[in-house]
Amino acid sequence: MDIASQGSVVHNSTVANYIATEPLARDQTQTGRLHEPAQILSSTDPITGVEIDDLTGHPYLVDGNVTMYFETEATRQEFMDMPIDHPFHLVDNPTDEGYDEG
Repeated sequence: MDIASQGSVVHNSTVANYIATEPLARDQTQTGRLHEPAQILSSTDPITGVEIDDLTGHPYLVDGNVTMYFETEATRQEFMDMPIDHPFHLVDNPTDEGYDEG
């Protein structure tokens, strides 16, 4: 049975050994969605979890391309005082045989 051809078929995915060798039209140019945004704005206080509706007058912290807003100066200071690594002391491994300290 012959099928009328209206042009060249770029992708024929109905065959058993389909290999996409030609890029689709959407893949001709690079998308900007793959890259990190220039500026990230967080309006949720990371300590209390409260969403701040009006950011005017609230304390904030800029870290690279991230701006975090806080409810009060006390929650901002609590965030700043938080240890960078672990908030609790890890148990020391007395044997040096490669066991994980978990």
